[in-house]
Amino acid sequence: MPHVLLIEDDASVRDGMELVLRRHGYGVDTAATGEQALALLAGERGSRVELAVLDLMLPGMDGFEVCRRIRARSATLPVIMLTARGDDSDIVTGLEAGADDYVVKPVTAPVLEARIRAALRRAEPSARQRSDADLAGLVIDRAGLTVTKNGTPVALPPTELRLLLELSAAPGRVFSREQLLESVWDHTYLGDSRLVDAAVGRLRAKLEDVPAKPRYVQTVRGFGYRFGPL
Repeated sequence: MPHVLLIEDDASVRDGMELVLRRHGYGVDTAATGEQALALLAGERGSRVELAVLDLMLPGMDGFEVCRRIRARSATLPVIMLTARGDDSDIVTGLEAGADDYVVKPVTAPVLEARIRAALRRAEPSARQRSDADLAGLVIDRAGLTVTKNGTPVALPPTELRLLLELSAAPGRVFSREQLLESVWDHTYLGDSRLVDAAVGRLRAKLEDVPAKPRYVQTVRGFGYRFGPL
């Protein structure tokens, strides 16, 4: 049974979401503040959490900072952020802080549950077993699901790892944002290209010597992204 940490300060929203998730078979821990959530993750109960659903507008420590601290603590815990406004700047900031996906409140139960299932699938070991990559100091072990840069391990959250695996499986091929949304995020509808762009930005920050001049994950303007170097 997957276990979810729900971080939401509005008691009525939190109770409703908890009820929906439990009805779908999830174990649920809840927290009303970011401080409570981080304390839970640091304790014994934190070891069973497989995914966090995080409201951005929290009292005290806001959701952006909570997300950064979760990501600093764990590169692999999927984080879905909740935003009430759908404001572009909030969404981009949340994604840059390390969130894997987002939903805008009020969110329906089917959409929330679908996003959670997709995030958990991304956290599972990838079935892609094409040849490993060893390019200009970047080594991608597809079987072991590890990445090293100049001999140093690079810790990647599941979404970023799957994005790298997808791009590097076909060096030189240009992938549109829509293709990447479907293959990496499992978004076959209501896709948002900001998810792709934010994940690419985080990936470049970890892999590239000069993120503004990428060698590995390259932009093809008007089309999408490809994996190099070419």
